[in-house]
Amino acid sequence: MTRGERTPVAVLLSGSGRTVENFLAERAAGRLPVDIVAAVSSRDDVRGVDVAREAGIPVGIFRRKEHPASAAHNIAINDWLMPFAPNMILLCGYLCFYHRPEGFGGPVLNIHPALLPKYGGKGMYGHHVHEAVLAAGETESGCTVHHVSDIYDDGEIIEQKRVPILPGDNADTLAARVFAAECELYPAVIRRMIEDLGGTDG
Repeated sequence: MTRGERTPVAVLLSGSGRTVENFLAERAAGRLPVDIVAAVSSRDDVRGVDVAREAGIPVGIFRRKEHPASAAHNIAINDWLMPFAPNMILLCGYLCFYHRPEGFGGPVLNIHPALLPKYGGKGMYGHHVHEAVLAAGETESGCTVHHVSDIYDDGEIIEQKRVPILPGDNADTLAARVFAAECELYPAVIRRMIEDLGGTDG
C-alpha cells in the first residue's frame, strides 16, 4: 500500500490550494505519511496549481466546459490519474462532480465546511455554506470528512469537528475558524485511514 514509508495519494482542487499546502506542511512535520503523486485542477488560473507545481507534483488541468458531460470529464481525469497509481484520492476544495475511477479500490474522500447532512449539496461551497449557516441562526458549525459517493456531499460520514459560532461572526470569520478545524481534521482522518489500510512500511 505504500511507496517507501509514504502512501501515494492524488489530490483534486479548484482553488487556492490551501488544503494541499496543509498536507505538505503536515508531511514535512512528520505527521502525515503521504506522497502526493498527482494533482488535478478544474481550472488553470488558480493558486492551487502553482502550489502543486512548486512542490514538484505533476498537475493535470481538466476544465469541465471542455467536455460534453460530467461522465466524459471524469473519464478524462481518471485516465490521466490512474497511471500515477494512487492508493487514495483526496478532494481538496474541488468544485466539480467527481466519479470514482472504475475498479479503484482505495478511499475517495472529501472535506466539507459544514456539519453534514446540513448545508451540503450542489452549489454549497465556500462562503455560500457559511452564509447559509449564519442566516439560519446556528450556534455551531464545523467540518465533515466523508466518503465520496454519486450524490454531492452524501457519502458516508467519517468524522466531524465542531466549532462555535461567536457573536459578531460573519462569513469571513466563520470560514477562518472552520478552515482551522479542517487543517486538523482532514490529516487526522487520513492518518487513521492509512493505518486501517495497512499502515506504512517502517
